[in-house]
Amino acid sequence: MSAKRVSEWRKLPVSLSELCIDTTLRCGQSFRWRKVSDEWTCTLHGRILSLKQDPAYLHYKVTWPDVREALPTPPSSGALDQLKQDDTEELLRRYFSLTLDLGALYEQWSSADPNFQKKAPEFKGVRILSQDAWEALICFICSSNNNISRISQMVHKLCNHYGPLIGDIDGEAMHDFPTPEALTGKNVESHLRELGFGYRAKYIADTARVVALEKPTFWLESLRNPRHLGPKVSSTASAGNSTYKEAHEELLALTGVGPKVADCVCLMGLGWGESVPVDTHVWQIAQRDYKFGKSKSKTFNKAMYDAVGNHFRSIWGDYAGWAHSVLFTADLREFSDRKVQVDDQVRVKAEVEEEDITLSRSRKRRPVVEVKVKIEAKSEDAGDSRTVATTTTYKRRRTRGSS
Repeated sequence: MSAKRVSEWRKLPVSLSELCIDTTLRCGQSFRWRKVSDEWTCTLHGRILSLKQDPAYLHYKVTWPDVREALPTPPSSGALDQLKQDDTEELLRRYFSLTLDLGALYEQWSSADPNFQKKAPEFKGVRILSQDAWEALICFICSSNNNISRISQMVHKLCNHYGPLIGDIDGEAMHDFPTPEALTGKNVESHLRELGFGYRAKYIADTARVVALEKPTFWLESLRNPRHLGPKVSSTASAGNSTYKEAHEELLALTGVGPKVADCVCLMGLGWGESVPVDTHVWQIAQRDYKFGKSKSKTFNKAMYDAVGNHFRSIWGDYAGWAHSVLFTADLREFSDRKVQVDDQVRVKAEVEEEDITLSRSRKRRPVVEVKVKIEAKSEDAGDSRTVATTTTYKRRRTRGSS
C-alpha cells in the first residue's frame, strides 16, 4: 500500500511558549515521533502526520492511505464526502491539550515554587500529550529499566511487526500502533523475546490478552478523566466516573504495571493532570531540589513513592504532573546541550597512523615496529564540538603472520 493523498501544509496559531514540539516530542512521553531536518513525523489514528514549527504557528501536513480500492465503483457521493473529511486540526488540539493556558499554569507554578521559577524559563512550552491510553500503557510497560532511545526502538519494532500499515514516506513503511487484539496470538511473547523485549514480552502479551479478551469493551477509556476526553474517543464510549486514585489502582492489577507505569498512563493516556510519575530520577530531584527526605535507603518503597507525589501535588495543584514534566525534562541528558559539561560518556576514536617502520631485524627475534596512535575524545552530551586530540608513539614487536 502507498500513501497517496497528501494535504498541503496547514497551520495552527500557537506560540513557542505555549507549545514547543522540539521539547515536548522528545522528553520521554511518546516514543514514535521521528525528526528529520526540521520536520517531525508519526503515524497517528490512521494517518501519517508531519509537523514543523515557527515562533507563531504549528504547521501540519497529513498523508492518508489510499482507500479508493475499498470504495464502490463509481464511488457514491456519501463515500466521497467521507474521503474529504479531515479532523486533523481537532485531533491536534486534543493531542496537545491546546485548550489549556500553559502560560497561566507556568505563572501559577512559578509563584508557588522558586525552583520551578528558576528552571522554567529555559523549558517553556512543555505540554503533556493526550495520547491513546492503550498506546501509553504498552509503551510505558516497555519503559521499565530502560532509556528513551531503546524504548523507541522497541516501540518501532512493535508497530512494524503488529501494527496496521498506513503507507510509506520516502520508501519507509509507516505502521500505526497495534491494537490489543493484534498482540493476543499464542506466539506473540516468544516473538517479542526474539525481537529483544526480554521480560517485557510476557508483560505485553499478558496485558494485551486481559484488555482484549477479559475486560469490558472501552474499559481503558472508562478510566479517563471526564474533564479531559483525550485524542479520540469512540462515539459509543465515554469517560467513566473514576477518580485518579481509582484509575491508578485499576491499572496496578495489570501484569508489568507498577506505580510509576500506572501514573504515566494516568497522566499521558487518561488525562489525570495531578498524576506524578516517580522514579529514582524524580526521587533524586525531590531530594536535591526540595530537601525531601533524609533516607539513604537504596529501596524506594510505596510509602516513599506516595509521599513524593503528594508533596508535589501540594505545591503544584491539579496539574502537578505537568509541572513535574518540566523539571524532569530540565534534568534529562537529552537536553544537556544547554549546559556545557563533560561526563563519563566519552567517544574515543583511535587511528593507527603509521605502523611500518622497522627498527631492527633479526633471524631469532621478530622485527620491532614503531606505532603512532592518534586518539580523539569528544563528549557525547555536551553539545560542544571541541575535540581533545593526542598522538602517542610506542614500539612493539611485529606479530607472526603480519605483514
